[in-house]
Amino acid sequence: MNAHPHSLWLQAQQDAAAGRLEQARLGFEALLTQAPRHAAAHALLASVLLAQGRLRDACTRLLQAAEASPPDPQLILRIAHGLRSIGETNAALRCMRHPALAGSRDATHQLALGHLYQGLGLNPEALHCMQRARDAGLDSADFRYFHALQLQFNGEIAEAEAQMEACLRTGPTFGRASLSLARIRRQTAQSNHVDFIRARLAQVAQGSEDHAAFEFALYEELDDLGDHDAAWQALARGNAIMRARTHHDTDADGRLIEQLIRVFDTDATVDTDDLDGPTPIFIVGLPRSGTTLLERILGTHSQVASAGELTDLPKQLRWVANQHGHALLDETLLAATGTLDFTELGRRYLAQTQWRAQGRRFYVDKLPPNWMLVGHLRRALPRAKILHLVREPMDVCFSNWRALFGDAYAYSYDFESLARHHAQYRRLMAHWHRVHPGFVLDVPYADLVNDTETICRRVLAFCGLPFEADCLDHTRNRSSVSTLSSAQVREPIHARGIGEWRRYATPLEPLRRLLEA
Repeated sequence: MNAHPHSLWLQAQQDAAAGRLEQARLGFEALLTQAPRHAAAHALLASVLLAQGRLRDACTRLLQAAEASPPDPQLILRIAHGLRSIGETNAALRCMRHPALAGSRDATHQLALGHLYQGLGLNPEALHCMQRARDAGLDSADFRYFHALQLQFNGEIAEAEAQMEACLRTGPTFGRASLSLARIRRQTAQSNHVDFIRARLAQVAQGSEDHAAFEFALYEELDDLGDHDAAWQALARGNAIMRARTHHDTDADGRLIEQLIRVFDTDATVDTDDLDGPTPIFIVGLPRSGTTLLERILGTHSQVASAGELTDLPKQLRWVANQHGHALLDETLLAATGTLDFTELGRRYLAQTQWRAQGRRFYVDKLPPNWMLVGHLRRALPRAKILHLVREPMDVCFSNWRALFGDAYAYSYDFESLARHHAQYRRLMAHWHRVHPGFVLDVPYADLVNDTETICRRVLAFCGLPFEADCLDHTRNRSSVSTLSSAQVREPIHARGIGEWRRYATPLEPLRRLLEA
């Protein structure tokens, strides 16, 4: 005799909560034989399957959950989040646009929906949700901060600044808000937050990420004011805090690069791909190398759409390998290369991203770490275009050192890790050029800002695009931008970032020596 569905539901949930994954799986599957449209059971079963490493099975269950989902905003949000996390972008969007969710007047629903849109780079939609959450009465330091970020991403800089200041009035030790406020414009002797930041440093929890953020904010403002000695001291303290809070395995970096070089040691034999419709243009390089600027330039072209930093390629790679994980690439995933269906990888990537072209011939996928996946791209999408931003080593490494990436790029808080990461990056890019000649176009950052027209013509020709004079004024690009340089990149092109490290040449001398070793 079959157990009652309600009993199966309760027991399976208990098993899942206790970590009894196999019992939970069997329980949910038994329930679903009796109630095949139980959306919540499909969703929870997907979580169990992911924990078991069964990515494709989890994907199937989440798609079934989306198909069966009742008009329950909380459940729809859960399903949409799961779909987005595994790269089912189209299905996630359908959930996010469900009338029950889109029409909800619950502030927490709108906030969660806004975060989902932000995660997909759909910042106008995210801002709309944030404004609906505000209108529904949501008001906290966290909310004001994320609302301000969306205002900034969408180019509403003055309002973003006002909201950051309001956030700090509500939560005076909110370090991230202080750092964003420091970066949103150049500070002056007449208008700055130095005294405020110094006061908060005495109040914030020592060694916390908020503490680090205030130190980075102090650096930004003192740097603007020309007090370089005090600025450097603040920056060094901030990096020391983050170095203590994060861990980066430089040896693992080296092993991964070595394995990539070994696995992708010859050019692809694929003559064609399934590329039909809009063509992706990939922009790769180290963070802070000028990738956002190049995307903004390309996005002014009448035949190119700016899509932002898409995570679809690494997510589809994991789907094809049937390996769940959060890292862009790891040794286990790379070990599966010989069994991968690269045609399927290309097909799935295109299926989840081509809508972003918005009727244009090309769209830009600007995820900097995709420099590690050039070999995969060569086999999956051999007709795709890849542009590689190259910035002078000290300039790009200093720009990483002065950024606060959280735990995203943990190598950036230590000179030795930073230099070793840079060396491995250069080694792999040199390998791609040797193995896949002509597949990647290097774009020197210094030339891009100093001789924009020449580089622009070269880039457009490489992509198979005619030159358009509008590309020389990237401020015409009105699309949203959500990178660290989201405020600065809206300025006219300038060369201030070239040689910027030299005003800190003395304390940066150890880094320079490591890079030249």
